[in-house]
Amino acid sequence: MTDTVQDTQEQSQAQAGENSNELTINDLNAMKIIIDIASSRGAFKPNEMVAVGQTYTKLTTSLDAVAAQQAAQQPAPAPAAPQQPATAGTVASALAGA
Repeated sequence: MTDTVQDTQEQSQAQAGENSNELTINDLNAMKIIIDIASSRGAFKPNEMVAVGQTYTKLTTSLDAVAAQQAAQQPAPAPAAPQQPATAGTVASALAGA
């Protein structure tokens, strides 16, 4: 078990070394969560809260914009075929065929 954890950590460190200067959307989302947790635990002084709040708002706005772009790039699901209400005749014919 510990070998697996160590292997995973070594792979993560190797990948981090290759891409150490790149921030991903996941990194930005993690920063947002860290700010949220730290502020809820009182880690920031009152005079620091304005800067923290502004940074948090910028992160949230950027992440929301990226999410909207990703949603717009995904193909819209095909519309479902219109369904007709079940009638006694359609139910009877369906049961007769079964």
